[in-house]
Amino acid sequence: MHKKYYISTVKTTQGQGAQHNPDQRFSKYTYERNEYMDEIEEEKAKTEFLEVFPKTIVNSVNSPDLSFVYSMNPYQGCEHGCAYCYARPTHEFWNYSAGIDFERKILIKKNASELLEKFFQKKAYVPQTIMLSGNTDCYQPAEAKFELTRKLLEICLKYKHPVSIITKNALVLRDLDVLNKLNELDLISVAVSVTTLDEELRRKLEPRTSTARKRLETIKTLSDKGIPVKVMIAPIIPGLNSHELLDILKAVSENGALSFGTTMVRLNDTVFPVFKDWIEKAFPLKAEKVLNQISEVHGGSHEDRRFGTRMRGEGKMAEAIHQTLKIGRQKYFPEKVKITLSTKHFNPNPIQLKLF
Repeated sequence: MHKKYYISTVKTTQGQGAQHNPDQRFSKYTYERNEYMDEIEEEKAKTEFLEVFPKTIVNSVNSPDLSFVYSMNPYQGCEHGCAYCYARPTHEFWNYSAGIDFERKILIKKNASELLEKFFQKKAYVPQTIMLSGNTDCYQPAEAKFELTRKLLEICLKYKHPVSIITKNALVLRDLDVLNKLNELDLISVAVSVTTLDEELRRKLEPRTSTARKRLETIKTLSDKGIPVKVMIAPIIPGLNSHELLDILKAVSENGALSFGTTMVRLNDTVFPVFKDWIEKAFPLKAEKVLNQISEVHGGSHEDRRFGTRMRGEGKMAEAIHQTLKIGRQKYFPEKVKITLSTKHFNPNPIQLKLF
């Protein structure tokens, strides 16, 4: 029999995506919320940085929906606090909740650069572009303090190894010096996530991310430096940002993006209770409609794990969205551009080579 602990009904907290900690799937305890312990939630709202020591930093990616073979994540959990984040359930494997814990208990992999260097030194290793990050944002606010991402980029430069970045934070511009050097050898590409141009929506949906204006400026700055930039409209949320697609495509094209990709929102596992609670507080008048439309594009469920379908959606509404994207591609991205990075410069023994 599960024990029950009671925590408070949460008022909407500004600057925070999750408004409570939903039950952790792997815990033997069940938590219920009541009105008597507000101070518990205030305590949980303080960000903690917790050092961990993983044995590996590079992950193999085995998904037909994704174009990259390897990814690496210097941080677990993400301060950005996006209510829809598909990575939230991964925090439960560390015995934390996918809710407030995910954005307030940040796990720091301080040995990330050392692990990457060991990975590159493996005798049988064949270089392939590695994605930074793939799970949580490698330029989330914690990066300003810990600089783990910069150290990983420096290791990639040392070994002349290709790396691609995906982020929604303008902090990436801090590392332009390293990015420029990587770009000289065709070793870098950057994907900037642009979910909305509506600042009111951005503040509620992605509370601690860079503004849309800053993201457009980031695209332009990188593009002006000759660094290949792709944009990810991710996720598309029917009823929230789906009406902005053409405006977003126009804006990112004008600022130098070479191509774009998209994903449809899906609310697997404990993402659903976090998102449902968030939207009912942030947009109470449209919450039911948005949740119903999300289910509609996934065959009647808010979850979708089907390869080939989960990121595109299905049905009439999804088809209408993809028709809009097709128009936007023809109008703003008429020429197909495939960003390909080089592996020919890879040097697994940079120190030994310098000896000669």
